[in-house]
Amino acid sequence: MTFEIDGPLVLVGAGKMGGALLSGWLAKGLTPDQVIVREPSASPEIAALVAKGLSLNATVAEIAARKPALVLIAVKPQAMADVLPEWKLLVQPGTVFLSIAAGTGLARLEELLGADVHAIRAMPNTPASVGRGMTVACANRHVTPAQKALADQLLAAVGEVGWVENETLIDAVTAISGSGPAYVFHLVECLAAAGEALGLEPELAMKLARETVSGSGEMLHQFDESASVLRANVTSPGGTTAAALDVLMGELAPLMRRAALAARDRARELGK
Repeated sequence: MTFEIDGPLVLVGAGKMGGALLSGWLAKGLTPDQVIVREPSASPEIAALVAKGLSLNATVAEIAARKPALVLIAVKPQAMADVLPEWKLLVQPGTVFLSIAAGTGLARLEELLGADVHAIRAMPNTPASVGRGMTVACANRHVTPAQKALADQLLAAVGEVGWVENETLIDAVTAISGSGPAYVFHLVECLAAAGEALGLEPELAMKLARETVSGSGEMLHQFDESASVLRANVTSPGGTTAAALDVLMGELAPLMRRAALAARDRARELGK
């Protein structure tokens, strides 16, 4: 992958998600001298990149002088009001702000940075830390096609990317892919507990659950068939899988809809 950028990239906040994105960019060919990081508690790995040209904790004025192409905001949502106002100096047509702060909408970004800010709101998920993330983004009216393409390329460094025009759908995205990894991890817990109830040793039950879920996920990733087809391929009429699905398919779908609805509604509350 070749990053064609007109100016450096700025990463404000290099915790788990910000750090994962930085690792993805570097793995895809971005050089450290193209990156400016603002992170008071930078990890040893990030600090070590300074010797390779990465700029760490420069002042906003110094950063503005370099005319960055993109500023990625990866701080906690509750810190946005304290962090963003000093970055108004970078609000200009040539710089786009990309926020991955949960619950912080485009209107809030415009309120904190100014109405003229070129802003993109994105919702990634934690599998980005292993390069298998799913991110959905929404741009405000000022963002140019070139800026949108740059944001797409940067987000794609850690997984798949989708876009929505209607920002309210970001709350639905949060409910499915943003919170979704926790649902899968809980499925592993439940599957392991079921194994123990059937007499398996806890360690073996958990290993069976983990490997079954991760292996099935890899099949979804590698194969072209739909989830429905893959499910049917495992299910022999009148067999053991069919017996289990007779229970699950009557209960799991409505339960998942209720769970997703609860997550979406909570996302809306947090965004107010």
